[in-house]
Amino acid sequence: MSAPEQLPIHDHGLLRFLTCGSVDDGKSTLIGRLLFDTKTILVDTLSAIEKTSAKRGMSAVDLSLLTDGLQAEREQGITIDVAYRYFSTGTRKYIIADAPGHEQYTRNMVTAASTANLAIILIDARKGVLTQTRRHSYLASLVGIPHLVVAVNKMDLVDYDQATFERIRADYLAFAAKLGIGDVRFIPLSALNGDMIVDRGERLTWYDGPTLLEILESAPAAHTEQAEDFRFPVQFVCRPQDSSNPDLHDYRGFMGRVESGEVAVGDAVTVLPSGARSRVKTIELGGTQLPKAIHEQSVTLLLEDEIDISRGDLIVKSSEATEPVKEIDAIICWLAEARLSTARTYLVRHTTREVKAKVARIDYRLDVNTLIQEPTSALAMNDIARVTLKLAQPIVADPYRSNRATGAFIIIDESTNNTVGAGMIA
Repeated sequence: MSAPEQLPIHDHGLLRFLTCGSVDDGKSTLIGRLLFDTKTILVDTLSAIEKTSAKRGMSAVDLSLLTDGLQAEREQGITIDVAYRYFSTGTRKYIIADAPGHEQYTRNMVTAASTANLAIILIDARKGVLTQTRRHSYLASLVGIPHLVVAVNKMDLVDYDQATFERIRADYLAFAAKLGIGDVRFIPLSALNGDMIVDRGERLTWYDGPTLLEILESAPAAHTEQAEDFRFPVQFVCRPQDSSNPDLHDYRGFMGRVESGEVAVGDAVTVLPSGARSRVKTIELGGTQLPKAIHEQSVTLLLEDEIDISRGDLIVKSSEATEPVKEIDAIICWLAEARLSTARTYLVRHTTREVKAKVARIDYRLDVNTLIQEPTSALAMNDIARVTLKLAQPIVADPYRSNRATGAFIIIDESTNNTVGAGMIA
């Protein structure tokens, strides 16, 4: 046995990751084991699941109960809704999304995957690569998750056989090549017994790669792998009304979150879609002035010039400006029970901007099981399709592949104010 593989060290910022796979592959048990072995379970929570496990006649604690929080999930032994869990180690903080495996909950997985930077695809070692494995891998690739970890679980049920693991690995790589999935790692494990989750265990001596936790600890955080354009959607225009403080008389701050990139005092900026230009005079955070602001910071920008800016406008660096558009091609997932209608007008919410829109055409519906593109004139719940949207006002749209914040949007039903679709700009 060679020495365990040493992984590169990356920026240890917050990591959002997703677990997905077929029904009964052990997603919830995996997360429960991860929380248990990292000692992040509260005593009262552990006591509650011990009692529930005992009622079921189990001799050991059922760790899947830590994430299957809905009563219906506990009764059926499946995951229905997306369960989020938070934990931290001495190295970094994590947000876990446990996505349901059933095809009828595709919309739930798409929602969970939209903010993840890494996905763990679970495969039952006894069953190998299944249709749902391919579907979840495609969806993870579709929503732009940059890193995939294929965890071959339940190795204890195949006597920790290396040949079984290698066969599944070869099958998955053949499928991944067709989708163009590049960054994928493989790890054999037993979530039930804890092998290769946090500790290596003693039954997978032929595997010299990292444990699952080591992969998570070394995974790059969002926004750290490549330079990104500065994008600052304006959420609120701050005009303090305090007659006793003359310094605030001309104060005009633009509040929002830096979705990507960074900006510094003195940088030339452009306001879109108007195209007005200025320079950053001051950057404030909680009453403190900063020399620059970076991705995911919520700050207030003050500009050198008086410009007409309102909620929904986008502030960008002048060197990184793009043309506003009134028509977009996008991949959408339909979330509502009511079918999409090309005759209706919907609201598109893109960053902080809302515009009315109509579906000009549906290019095709994608069968996520076979990946076949099918012609269609309507979309039902959980359908994924490529469409063209015509907008009443322009938006500043980046391709989703280059910027997940400004490349994504949701579709809202005006009559109910319900979210009925989620889209990614092509």
